[in-house]
Amino acid sequence: MPRVKGGTTTRKRHKKVLKLTKGHRASSHSLYRRAHESMLHSLSYAFRDRRARKREMRRLWISRINAAAREHGVPYNKFMHGLIQAGVAVDRKMLAEMAVRDAGAFTKMVEIAKGAE
Repeated sequence: MPRVKGGTTTRKRHKKVLKLTKGHRASSHSLYRRAHESMLHSLSYAFRDRRARKREMRRLWISRINAAAREHGVPYNKFMHGLIQAGVAVDRKMLAEMAVRDAGAFTKMVEIAKGAE
């Protein structure tokens, strides 16, 4: 069986890694071995932080809801408990959006939550 040289395959793989690490600092975007390490780290960070972003957004929504609810004299936990008791199925993302953009609708939600307790 004849010998197969793998130059084109190797070059293609190296170019793919170097393309992914474009914009990284120092030799980690130009030298293959450093770039490969950098790529592995960056991909793992991306995977981890996609999940962390979801947690951070939920924290932000809760903070906004709490601030808006306290303006109406109700702490966050009483507000959410009242909504659950009233059977209102609005998620925290939408409640936070209401608190920021539509104060009238949020006030109605607070009234519903107070009435359910």
